[in-house]
Amino acid sequence: MAKDNNTTPKKPKFSSWWIYGLIAVFLIGFQFIGGGSLSNTKTTTTSELQEYLRNGDISKILIITNTNQAKVFLTDEALLKEVHKDVSQKPMLPTTGAMPQYILDYGDLQIFQNEITEIKKEVNLDTIVEFDKESNYLGDLLLGILPFVLIIGIWIYLMRRMSGGGGGGAGGQIFNIGKSKAKLFDEKTDTRTSFKDVAGLEGAKEEVEEIVEFLRHPDKYTSLGGKIPKGALLVGPPGTGKTLLAKAVAGEAKVPFFSLSGSDFVEMFVGVGASRVRDLFKQAKDKSPAIIFIDEIDAIGRARGKNNFTGSNDERENTLNQLLTEMDGFGTNTNVIVLAATNRADVLDKALMRAGRFDRQIYVDLPDIRERKEIFEVHLRPIKTAETLDLDFLARQTPGFSGADIANVCNEAALIAARQEKKAVGKQDFLDAVDRIVGGLEKKNKIITAGEKKTIAYHEAGHATTSWMLEHAAPLVKVTIVPRGQSLGAAWYLPEERLIVRPEQMLDEMCATLGGRAAEKVIFNQISTGALSDLEKVTKQARAMVTVYGLNDEIGNLTYYDSSGQNEYGFTKPYSEETARKIDSEISKIIEEQYVRAIDVLEKNKDKLIELAERLLEKEVIFKEDLEKIFGKRPFDKHFDGKGQEVTEKVPEKEPEKEPESEKKEGLAKEKEKAVVPEKKVKGKKENK
Repeated sequence: MAKDNNTTPKKPKFSSWWIYGLIAVFLIGFQFIGGGSLSNTKTTTTSELQEYLRNGDISKILIITNTNQAKVFLTDEALLKEVHKDVSQKPMLPTTGAMPQYILDYGDLQIFQNEITEIKKEVNLDTIVEFDKESNYLGDLLLGILPFVLIIGIWIYLMRRMSGGGGGGAGGQIFNIGKSKAKLFDEKTDTRTSFKDVAGLEGAKEEVEEIVEFLRHPDKYTSLGGKIPKGALLVGPPGTGKTLLAKAVAGEAKVPFFSLSGSDFVEMFVGVGASRVRDLFKQAKDKSPAIIFIDEIDAIGRARGKNNFTGSNDERENTLNQLLTEMDGFGTNTNVIVLAATNRADVLDKALMRAGRFDRQIYVDLPDIRERKEIFEVHLRPIKTAETLDLDFLARQTPGFSGADIANVCNEAALIAARQEKKAVGKQDFLDAVDRIVGGLEKKNKIITAGEKKTIAYHEAGHATTSWMLEHAAPLVKVTIVPRGQSLGAAWYLPEERLIVRPEQMLDEMCATLGGRAAEKVIFNQISTGALSDLEKVTKQARAMVTVYGLNDEIGNLTYYDSSGQNEYGFTKPYSEETARKIDSEISKIIEEQYVRAIDVLEKNKDKLIELAERLLEKEVIFKEDLEKIFGKRPFDKHFDGKGQEVTEKVPEKEPEKEPESEKKEGLAKEKEKAVVPEKKVKGKKENK
């Protein structure tokens, strides 16, 4: 077998902590050596010293006055005695001066000196007694500089914390606070994402792929006189894949890729943001061609002069001014493309949005049914799924879901299947995951009285009945009275994905939403607070019909919607008080009309409503099949082919029965009417589609 060349051990990276450790070891070792810790010096007592002195074993006593210690030196003859064999050996390390054999703490100097003098006179000794002071230069030095070291260390620590670096990156160093904090993508160490990992988003992906192609083969475009675009702005709702597209660009482009967030520019220090913008573009220009990706650019790109009421210096505006200059100013950078992402394009400054800075605005919308199927295929690759799993069904069950929501559904389904110890993730696991994400966690132990439970059952049954009977209302999938999240009951629908909405469709949806309160009125002749979310929804819809979409005859073809988002900074309404009263009146009129309409629908189907509510109280959860048993097949249901596309179901024609000649003329008109009716239904479905 061939040896793997990558098995060679990696050398440890150099760290400044090694130097600190060596210095500490040196200081500790110096203390050991300087203090005699590696010599054979032993501690002794005053009585033993007096005995050694009377025996004539001591040649010199050195008294250290500032430490109350005495160092004892023995004679050469005494070193040969058995009693001093422990101190007679040579020291472990060579020393420059004579080392004492014994050392002791003497206490009071005068008493100690008198005792030695008496013994010398008594035994007639010539032992030398000297006095000295000992200085610890290293200790004095440390004590002198330690306060300054502590102050400087605390100051550096605080400055690093305030700069937001936390010890890593150029911005974390005290003298590099104005440096860019952008991360340079490394193909060898970072996880590589390709365009194959980006499902759906066909139009946005083509635009971004062309930007990568610009940098790879610039001559292909510049040879005809074209210029490489300066920037592209990715706009769309959260979770639709804007950052994922940027990661794919980083993985596909063979050029340096700088990535950072809009909030990385602005710090507490004045001028830091503009300095970091300059440093970022300087690095990109040095490595050109290059790509700069700024995520959440609305952090620094908001319109200037809209919320600066204090008149003081605005660091964010200075940063934006520098960004405008770097992108397309007097000294324009070449071969540097700026990618940016935001979900608040309406608040961005107009100067930032103009051509020459962000030449392209790429809208990343929520995926449609076909794109959701592709996203499911990507996220289901690492998951063990059942062989019978229908991706078209999953795509239809998740309308309005973003790519991030679908990834969450797949993960939740895998967790639910694992919790139930299944070997593969099935269809029911995905449905439970959708319920968990949309409605929240089930709370089966929530205490609900019998009366409240009955009210909730009739409320949800009212929603189900009205939606089943109205043509443009969303078809029902599931109804439950088990508390889930913050709601006491819930109903799941499968709304039709429309690009444009007509007034009759909005009115049917509002009527179905008010069906819950209408059911309470029909059955109990009372209403409750359980319809709060329903009222909020229909009020927003009615207000949108009147003030946004111009679908009200009384107000006319007017809209008070401002797509630029500048109305939020104003203090006045764009209409008069008289118009405001008229708007409120029309909104109330629309809602009350649909409430009366819902009551009328439920009155006509009261027996079926009661039967449905009783079944809901019995089972707690009912499905579309239960409604079909009570109401019959819904005549407005849409049908889909294998690709998830809507198809029109044709009504089969009956073969004409043989009739007597006398009855043929009378039945001719009836047969014509029968032939006309299904034709009109088919035509109507095509128009609604």
